[in-house]
Amino acid sequence: MAVVLGAKICSFVTFKTMNRTSKPDIDYKLNSRCNAVQSSQAALPSRRHVLVFSASFVTVLILNCFPPPLQARAKEEEKDDGVAGAIKSLFDPNEKTKSGKLLPKAYLKAAREVVKNLRESLKEDTKDIAKFRRTADAAKESIREYLGSWRGQEKVVREESYVELEKAIRSLASFYSRAGPSAQLPEEVRSEILNDLNTAEEFL
Repeated sequence: MAVVLGAKICSFVTFKTMNRTSKPDIDYKLNSRCNAVQSSQAALPSRRHVLVFSASFVTVLILNCFPPPLQARAKEEEKDDGVAGAIKSLFDPNEKTKSGKLLPKAYLKAAREVVKNLRESLKEDTKDIAKFRRTADAAKESIREYLGSWRGQEKVVREESYVELEKAIRSLASFYSRAGPSAQLPEEVRSEILNDLNTAEEFL
């Protein structure tokens, strides 16, 4: 009887001891597993973020470095049109004026030179004789070339710029033919010629 009781007590103590020693081990293992799961779950967003960022970066590279065929073809066609337009403009004898008309480039160049040089000579101070002569000679030369190439030309004779330049040149020639080549241009004549030049410039 005492032996059986002793055996039961030993069994009870052994069971309790096993429970006391094994429970912390079980708790530790459970805590370790929970921590591992939480760590893996916490890592998921960062990994997902990396994957999304990488996909976006690759998409940007593809769009920028390898444009779609239609987009590339459109750019090539636009480039070809620009080159063709530049070549055509280079060999085109005509040019569009400020008023939208197409006139010969040579005429527009000659007329603009007359406006520029004659205006400078009219505004030049006559007290500086050397500078005044340089500007006057440039104006005279541009008028001579203009009249030699375009006087009475059917292509431009009815153009507003031609009419206004003719008025300015006639006024200048008329004054000096009466007063002599060394006469000083009156202010009213100077203003009239400058107005004609400004009007002509609006159509060039």
